[in-house]
Formats: sequence, structure tokens, C-alpha cells
Amino acid sequence: MPNEFQSPDRCARDIAVATGEPVAGAQGAAPGFVTQATRHLFFTGKGGVGKTSLSTAAALRLADAGRRVLLVSTDAASNLDEMLGIALRNVPTAVPGAPGLWVLNIDPGMAADACRQRVLSQMSASATAAERETVREQLSGACTTEIASFDEFAALLSEADGRFDHIVFDTAPTGHTLRLLSLPKAWSGFLEGNDRGASCLGPHSGLKMQETRFKLALAALSDPAQTTVVLVTRPDEGAMAEAARTSEELHALGLHNQRLAINGVFHASARDDGVAVAIEALGRQALAGMPASLQALPQDRVMLKAFDTVGLPAMRALLDARSTVAPVVSAAAGGSVAASRGLAALADELAAVGHGLVMVMGKGGVGKTTVAAALALGLVQRGKTVHLSTTDPAAHLAGTLDGEVPGLRVDRIDPQAETQRYVDKIMAARSPGLDAQAQALLLEDLRSPCTEEVAVFHAFSRIVSEARSAFVVLDTAPTGHSLLLMDATGAYHRQMMREFERQQGSARLVTPLMRLQDGAYTRIILVTLPEVTPVSQASALQDDLRRAGIEPYAWVLNKSVLAAGTQDPLLAARLHGERRQMVRMAAGLARRSFVVPWLTRPPIGVAELSRMVTGQPGAGE
Repeated sequence: MPNEFQSPDRCARDIAVATGEPVAGAQGAAPGFVTQATRHLFFTGKGGVGKTSLSTAAALRLADAGRRVLLVSTDAASNLDEMLGIALRNVPTAVPGAPGLWVLNIDPGMAADACRQRVLSQMSASATAAERETVREQLSGACTTEIASFDEFAALLSEADGRFDHIVFDTAPTGHTLRLLSLPKAWSGFLEGNDRGASCLGPHSGLKMQETRFKLALAALSDPAQTTVVLVTRPDEGAMAEAARTSEELHALGLHNQRLAINGVFHASARDDGVAVAIEALGRQALAGMPASLQALPQDRVMLKAFDTVGLPAMRALLDARSTVAPVVSAAAGGSVAASRGLAALADELAAVGHGLVMVMGKGGVGKTTVAAALALGLVQRGKTVHLSTTDPAAHLAGTLDGEVPGLRVDRIDPQAETQRYVDKIMAARSPGLDAQAQALLLEDLRSPCTEEVAVFHAFSRIVSEARSAFVVLDTAPTGHSLLLMDATGAYHRQMMREFERQQGSARLVTPLMRLQDGAYTRIILVTLPEVTPVSQASALQDDLRRAGIEPYAWVLNKSVLAAGTQDPLLAARLHGERRQMVRMAAGLARRSFVVPWLTRPPIGVAELSRMVTGQPGAGE
């Protein structure tokens, strides 16, 4: 075993961790997801609930206890680099100041390159140049990135050399994570008894070599002695409802060893502070109405802290129940945001255009679905016909609206329905002229799990084209998943341009990417929270979009406690950081910015959402 993975005092620490006793030398008793940690720990949940913070804090606490720990991000939009102050790589990298802790980021691009080389190397030495070129073309498909990332993930689950005592996974938001966790079962089933033909990932004979790894990954996920899934939520009804749905879907996948972590629990210090009391009351209400499926799970609660979870000291303090509130920031430090424009002003600007695509993007949990639904209602109120949809498999627009609105069509890109539509279309187009055996082989190929990614892209392209004559408001999946969709859009654009150039056609070619790059057609709205990590991620997303020739139209700063007004010591201690983020945005990040105050009534239902775009919502109402 390599010396770099040796850690001192391991035996004494092992006993404490394995028996659930408080870790010697640690500050405060550790939560159950640390004291009862299995080898694999998955932190999952709705975007913005604190998966990265809790997974990092848990990994650090285990490493401080003398364990060898690998912290892995499966999120293409991970902010572990900022949180730990270290550049992420696709190989285990030691974290300075945290002996025993390594961090790894599954980079989709690098994983795809490695996957291509691996499949090509597995081809027979007698394969012709034409056959190899055919496989290269197959491996350039949009779904190659997904399977490559999954293969890296499966390798970690099947890793058996004992380098690490624990592998902690900081996952992408729920919808993407459920897709990832379902792939071991899906690919094992697809490859079972299948040794013919070629899929969009190359020859099945090559993929069969990965079958053992996939089955080991599935076995590890299903073994409660090896794997624990920590469902992270906030004391929020929406986040808890999603955690309950996730729990049920994980049970269906065979992942039964689950825990519930409720992050950001808040208690008001002063009963005369309307905002603080309202925040506490909403949390208590959510906890009291917790779904029965979650009540049955082992539970840990983490209190809201007065500091940003950035840096090792903050990570170590996050799970310390004895940490104290930071000194109260003076009122002058908070400043005023009275002049900030709200969503009503943004809805006015959008309506003036007449039609087009409005894409709402951002980190998971920043409020994209709420902002998208409110803007769609605002456009309807201003006399427009609107199609509101989502690319997020975990989004529930209907639940956010909770009612029908004349002039507003609401739906979502359903991966299963779109996959079936795509399969039917391909079979109808290619089946004529094929014999029964060839038709069966084609259908077998379309059973590949990555067909879903292609089908979702086609549905996305179809919705984008609708904005030529009406308003389309698109609530997107969290950043990482959306960037993969943008990658697919770019790959399709390049492919179409090559075809167009070869054919030398006279017709004008317009691809989805060209529509997204057209500022008169598409307006990208970046939603963020007034915290350092969400703002940094919004900035990184903006950089990625600009590299693709797409310029964001505006930023929306959501859930601003500073705009709401409060004197609660803990909340007031957080206002200084919020003010810094507002100044940071104004200094050049956002060309246009709009602020939504923290609302004491959840923005659910047509009436509450409408208040957000009529200029009337009040923080204390």
C-alpha cells in the first residue's frame, strides 16, 4: 500500500468511529452520519440544501479521526475547489491542512477522453482503419460523456485495494444523482447476454469488459454494510417533499440504508423580529409536517451557522453543536438595498420584446423554478401567451404553481416519455427495408441507457424553436446538468455545420446553439443567492456560457435577508457577507441585476407567485 495513504494513530481512532463514540480530540459530538459511517457515503438532495458543505465536513471529521478518506464530487459544477482552497483534479489530491483527506473531481471531459482511448484499445488488432474511425464517430456522441463519468464512478465503488477507509460522494442535485445511481442496474441489464452489434458507445464486445465492474458497483450500492445514502434537506416543505420522493426511488433501486440530515435549522433570538420569527416558524412547520417516510429514517440536525462554509476552519466548525454566533454586524455594515429592482421590473423588460426564449439557469437550490414560474406569470399578466417548461428531471413546476392560469401552458421534458418518442421515431424511420433480425438489433441498440440523453436533447431543441412566435420560459436543471446539455447542443451544432458544408446547400441553417447565441431571441437569467459560493458558481457559469458565445441577460439575487430587514443576531451576522456579494455583483459580474427579498410566505401557488411580479411582495407580509 502506498505510503501516502498511511495515517498515524489509526487503530485507536478506528474503535471510536466504528462504535459510534465521539471522536477523541474533536469539537462536539459528531452526527450519526459520521459516527456510523459505512465505507461509501452518498450525500444527495435538492440543490442548495448543503450537500457539499455536509459531505466535506463529514469527510474532514473522519480524516481528523485518523481515517483515510477520499472526497469525490460527481457534480460538473462542483465548488469543492473554493470550499477547500485547492484545485480539483481527476486523481486523488491531498488536502493541505487535513492529513488523511484526499479530494477527487470526476471531470466529464477528461473521463470521456479516457473512455474513448480505452474502448479503442480494446478493439481487435485486426480491426481496420475504417472500423476504428466508425467507433471514434460513435464515441463522439452526446451520451459518451455521461457513460464515461459513470465508469469513473463505478470504478470507485468497485475499488478493492483498500487505499481508503471511506469514500464520500458529494453528488449533483437529486435528478442527476438518481440518474447516476440507476446506471449500474441499467447497464448491467443492457449488457446481460448482449454481445452483438455496436451501441453509441462503441462495440458491445468492448463494453462487456466493463460488465464485471458495473456489477460490482451495483453490489456495493445495494449492500447496507458498505453504502449509506444521506438525504440532505433543509427545514423546508419543498426540500423535504423532494427528499421523501428521493427516498422512495432509492428504495426502488435497492438502496435501503438511508439517513436524513436536516441542515440549517434556525431558532430566532428575538421574538420581536418579524423576519426571524417567520423563518423559524416556517422551519418548525416543515419539521412538524415531515413525510412519514422521512420520520422513519435515522436523523441528524445541523444548526444554521453565522458564517460562510468556506475554508477548513469553517468546515470543522459546521458540525460542532457548540459553535457560537459571530459578533453582531452593525446596522451600517448592512447598508440599504431599497433602490434595487425586483422581478416586476424584469418582467416588464421581457414583455416589451414580444416573444422569445427565457432560460432561467443557476446552481441547484437558488430558486430557479420559483423565478421561472413567477416570470411566466408576469408575462401572462402583461398579455402574453407563454409556454413554461423545465429540463430538470427533479423539478415540479405544477406543484410550484398549484393552479391553472389562462394563457399559460405548463409541462416538463419527461425523460421516459421523450425516450419512447425518440425510439418510436427512429424505428419508424429505419425499420422499412430491414429484416426481422436487423430490426431486433436496432431496437436492442436503442435500449442503451444513454439513449435518454439524446432524446432529452431533441426535446430541448424542439422547445427552443417554439420561441420564434411566442414566449417560452425554460426552467433548467442545476448548473452541471445544464452544462452537459449545452455541450450536447454545441456538439450537434458542429455536426450540422460539417454536414451543411459537405452538402454546400443554399438554405440557411439555424441550429439550437445559434438561437441561444442570438441575444434578440434568447435571454438567459442567472439566479443566485447572496452567498459567496452561489455567486462564484453563477460567475463560473457565466464564463462557460460566454465561451460558447452566449451572453447572459440579467442576474437575479434571490432570498435576500438584507432586503427583507432583520435585527436577529445570527441573521445580522450573515448580512455583512451578503452585502459583500451584492457589491461584488455590482462591480462587474452582472450587467443587469434584480433582487428578490426573503419572503415570510412561501412563494407557492399562483397568488403568491403573482405578488413577486406585481411589485407588491413584502418580506414581512
